[in-house]
Amino acid sequence: MTTITAADLQTETGFHITVRPASEADDAALTEFFAHVSKDDLRFRFLSAIQKVSQRQIESMTHIDHRQTEDFMVYAAGSTEVIANAMLAANKKMDTAEVAITVRSDFKDKGIEAALLAFVRRNAKARGIQKLQSIELRENHCAIELERKMGFSARGIDGEPMLVLLEQSL
Repeated sequence: MTTITAADLQTETGFHITVRPASEADDAALTEFFAHVSKDDLRFRFLSAIQKVSQRQIESMTHIDHRQTEDFMVYAAGSTEVIANAMLAANKKMDTAEVAITVRSDFKDKGIEAALLAFVRRNAKARGIQKLQSIELRENHCAIELERKMGFSARGIDGEPMLVLLEQSL
């Protein structure tokens, strides 16, 4: 099994991004990134209304095992400023994993979300993960539409009327 750890990608709009795994040295860069994410996008990523991503939440993205959990830093090609972030978190059996993606508002509509989802999907498959999942707030129409377009199926979550589970077999 070969894990894809870093890549230079071109989105469907021709925008170039660099993706690499987060490290413990990325706490400040990730904190700065989330300071530029809209309140709605923070709510969509963390499934709750938060004003600021806490240090504990940042560390849960950067102080990781790089096997069961991977967090990716995303940059515009040639830049050192984080413009997006993607997370892949697998269960202990390494057969199912959750994906979450956040893109800064000023970099939306460049195809970054789709390129990142495809990258994370390839990474999950390379790790032997058989099913990829995403939990979305029902009102996050853009993410739900993108995931459906990329082959995910959607269903409600019992007892959680505001959430949708999107799944794809790998």
